[in-house]
Amino acid sequence: MAPPEVAADSFTTTAKLIPTLGSTNSKKAYVTFLAGNGDYVKGVVGLAKGLRKVKSGYPLVVAILPDVPEEHREILRSQGCIVKEIEPIYPPENQIEFAMAYYVINYSKLRIWNFEEYSKMVYLDADIQVYDNIDHLLDTPDGYFYAVMDCFCEKTWSHSPQYSIGYCQQCPDKVTWPTDHEMGSPPPLYFNAGFFVFEPSKIIFQNLLQTLRITPPTPFAEQDFLNMFFNPIYKPIPLVYNLVLAMLWRHPENVELEQVKVVHYCAAGSKPWRYTGKEANMDREDIKMLVKKWWDVYDDESLDFKPEDSSTPNNIAAGEETFAKPSILASMPEPAISYIPAPSAA
Repeated sequence: MAPPEVAADSFTTTAKLIPTLGSTNSKKAYVTFLAGNGDYVKGVVGLAKGLRKVKSGYPLVVAILPDVPEEHREILRSQGCIVKEIEPIYPPENQIEFAMAYYVINYSKLRIWNFEEYSKMVYLDADIQVYDNIDHLLDTPDGYFYAVMDCFCEKTWSHSPQYSIGYCQQCPDKVTWPTDHEMGSPPPLYFNAGFFVFEPSKIIFQNLLQTLRITPPTPFAEQDFLNMFFNPIYKPIPLVYNLVLAMLWRHPENVELEQVKVVHYCAAGSKPWRYTGKEANMDREDIKMLVKKWWDVYDDESLDFKPEDSSTPNNIAAGEETFAKPSILASMPEPAISYIPAPSAA
């Protein structure tokens, strides 16, 4: 028996008129994050085209670090993205001592809580593709943090007590949490931070930074941190909104592939623009199908941004806005209210 989730059909799904700038709908958006001069820009382009294919009524905002080259910025603008430059966030050195190095830059994602011109946003990693309209997630009740529960079965979790006893929240009845005092209480529900629904707020942003300064280091860096911070208001949503590909071989009984709306190409070797099929599990037919499905969207020239469609927010090539903030946490002002206390790491 799986843990309780917010059922997919409990969201309000309404037919939306194509909104224009200045309308109520323009206050909601999708947002992703991009750093460096590598090939992840292809993922963002694919995401922009995917949102157009499913006829999303909302724009795609791309929060970029200063090291994203102008050439890539122009590519994003040419695909109708709203490009916003942000300054990186560097946690104190002792906070990243045990974190996996390639996760550390992702702390900069916290800047998206500063985008207060939007009342609600859906965050998606650049290696995600949307295959069905999910605009209704932007109509979820305020005051909560919505995301899909993660899986503890991959070797990247080998440091955790969950992995050591074979416990996973995706199948909590298969291996139950021990009742002996040595293991302590069961871990709180834990989400994958590659996809979530949130409400921007400068106060929350300040609290995030203040909490980051005192949070012990953990392997999954910003994902662990977000889980600790938002645990009190976290509401799980069905995995159709963030299918982490490892679910296909770890928990196939929980996956109805034809119902999946959002695919997260985060398994080793699964990035479509790097795919060779040689890594573990990458020769599976379902993986090959999903990689092809991504390329079908990316290669579809009919989904490229067309200037004449600029009346729709998802197709607005807006000018770049720079949100310059000090990158040293110690220089941040004290928050207006006390930070949310971080519970123990999962």
